[in-house]
Amino acid sequence: METMGTTPQPLRRVTALYEGRVQGVGFRITTLMTSRRFDVSGYVCNLHDGTVRVVAEGRDDVLRAFLVALKRSAIGRYIDRERLNWAESTGEFDGFDIRHDG
Repeated sequence: METMGTTPQPLRRVTALYEGRVQGVGFRITTLMTSRRFDVSGYVCNLHDGTVRVVAEGRDDVLRAFLVALKRSAIGRYIDRERLNWAESTGEFDGFDIRHDG
């Protein structure tokens, strides 16, 4: 059955870089657990410069809610700066996980 006036939202990709005291505080596991509450795929990893990268794909509204949930979680207090880069989804991810190759 068709629904009039609704068009599916295209999937997007956000790459978020978090600065602050974001390593060694449970950032990756909190991000992984938070991702399970949202329809997103991607990964989180520590980078060698002390930042954390989150790459997530999903609908725009879901991605924005996911990012807000991260900042409102226990790890939010460790974030000094968030840099976001938005792009089209690549569809390359199957689920959300922690990577150790940052």
